[in-house]
Amino acid sequence: MYMKPIEIAKRADALINWCGGRDPGDIARELGIEVLPREFSAQKGAYTIIMRVPFIFIKSDLDPVTEKIVLAHELGHHVLHRREAEEKGGFQEFDLFNALSDRMEYEANVFAAQLTLPDEEILEYIQRGFDTRKIAAAMGSDVNLVALKADLLIARGHALIRQDHRTGFLSSHAAG
Repeated sequence: MYMKPIEIAKRADALINWCGGRDPGDIARELGIEVLPREFSAQKGAYTIIMRVPFIFIKSDLDPVTEKIVLAHELGHHVLHRREAEEKGGFQEFDLFNALSDRMEYEANVFAAQLTLPDEEILEYIQRGFDTRKIAAAMGSDVNLVALKADLLIARGHALIRQDHRTGFLSSHAAG
């Protein structure tokens, strides 16, 4: 069952308030999630639970911007999909053709957008005439995450133009 983006944003906002900030590394530590680097060949990150301990594995050679986004995305899986992860024995990000996986990937991306991109800052850049690419560059993010954030702002009643984005932009299988 799909979660509405506005509900996902509320969950991210509650976590931000509870942890006192937006930094995905700090939040993972606060939640007791083990974050470990791995030399993945295809995927950028994975979330799993081993003996009731949550783990996030991050590809070891990611640039800092991508690492932050992937960690926020994996936190989305922890917050939104922990039950499914326990039932399936964890997630693999390259399983993109399964309908359940597609839903969960989209939801984790929405969560990452809300977690890492403050409304006020996005709106300020928009008022200054920045497009999604310029906003992403200025905020150290990804254009697809900024487009998802624009969708959230539209859902919250802001009069913005919907932006195109690729749901699987974190996957190594996504087209450029």
